[in-house]
Amino acid sequence: MDFLTELQQRIDALASFAAVGVDSVSALSDEDVVRFTGLGAALVKAGQRMQSIGAGVVATRSTREAGHGGLAQARGHRNAVDLVQELSGSSRAEAVRHVRLGESLVEAALPGQASEREPGAGREVPWHEPVDAAVLDGRATTAQADAILRGLGAPPVEPGADGPDADAVEAWRLAAEQLLAEVAVRTVEDLAAVARQIRDRLDPTGAEARYLARHEARSFRMWTDADGVRHARIRYDDHGSAWVQAMIDAALRPRRGGPRFVDPAEADRAQQLVDDPRTNEQLAYDLLMDVLRAGATADAEKVFGARQPGVRVVVVKDDPVGHLEDGGDALPAAAVEQAICTTGTVEVTVDSCGNPLDVGREQRLFTPKQRLALAVRDGGCVWPGCTMPASYCEAHHIDEWAAHGGRTDVDRGVLLCRYHHMNLHHRGHRIRRDGTGPHMLHPPDGPPRELRSKSPLRWLWDPPPRAA
Repeated sequence: MDFLTELQQRIDALASFAAVGVDSVSALSDEDVVRFTGLGAALVKAGQRMQSIGAGVVATRSTREAGHGGLAQARGHRNAVDLVQELSGSSRAEAVRHVRLGESLVEAALPGQASEREPGAGREVPWHEPVDAAVLDGRATTAQADAILRGLGAPPVEPGADGPDADAVEAWRLAAEQLLAEVAVRTVEDLAAVARQIRDRLDPTGAEARYLARHEARSFRMWTDADGVRHARIRYDDHGSAWVQAMIDAALRPRRGGPRFVDPAEADRAQQLVDDPRTNEQLAYDLLMDVLRAGATADAEKVFGARQPGVRVVVVKDDPVGHLEDGGDALPAAAVEQAICTTGTVEVTVDSCGNPLDVGREQRLFTPKQRLALAVRDGGCVWPGCTMPASYCEAHHIDEWAAHGGRTDVDRGVLLCRYHHMNLHHRGHRIRRDGTGPHMLHPPDGPPRELRSKSPLRWLWDPPPRAA
């Protein structure tokens, strides 16, 4: 289907609504409002696809070598991004995204533009061709494609080589295909984060170099503006940002929908925090000031509340890369060894499908060690589209303890954030699992949906090949 035909079909579908003013849309039924919004989104997606292709062609005709005779330069612009921004009325970041993706599409479509050769084929095909194809046939939006491309980056090139070897190209292509299979259940931000995590697993040498570069770029700066207000800017390294985030999360978790508290004293403290008139930003500021004042002698319970903060690192035995439990960002071996020196380790054993531990029916609640195991397997709330990290989640028995004689086994439990845990119980959803198959969410009406792990380690159960 060509672009104009697709656009016309979208427009014709929207025309089935007699009018598209705010008043008329407000009068639609719930089902029609959802359909109307989806059609509008599809129309925008088709338009963005055309915009990216055009931006890519503009870029090829506006190169530095073209000088003042380039397409953008001849119209008074420094480069293709400036021209695209003017034509679209978008932000510069959006124009950069369209140009970047457009160049990728042009590289795949025009002979002589790519740098990698498809094994056994007569033409050169870039590793990102699956992403380009997904954009062209409408399976991925431009934002989703850009998140995958930027997150994965280009395959590494060995010193002295003309380009990446065939194994690396194939690994990156397979990773792109696996990420495309998850665009329907992941946010754009999540796709970008997962793509970065996969890149670091495929290229551990590059992962350590990027980690060290972020460490070297760390900085703290204070200044005073014209009104005498003091400001500060922090550029974190990986471990520092994880520690500060864990500290703030531990203090504000009740405000942000963290796990429910069973202990009455903890529940009372949590409610006091919820009722506190300060904003989250003010609470975070006051927390940081308290920590700075208290220093190494801080009383963890007074400063942080129910749970003392900490950064958990998940490491697979003999793997050179570790991952933060919340978020999954990669840490090189040296950083993992540093963490082990200060905090020690807790061993969690899993089977080939990622299922760890089994304590049976005697234990009503999941143990702390099982919670660690669930975090390793699920990586956070498994509800489709949810991005809550593991430390914000509760362990849900898919077989109810009382109603179904449920066992407190990890393979019969999943991590859910507080909101989706309550939503599941109150809206009639069920989660079922057949043997070691995937956990399936069964809504009260509608087809079941597969619940996928958010863990960066899930590739161990179905891994892409590692670059040589």
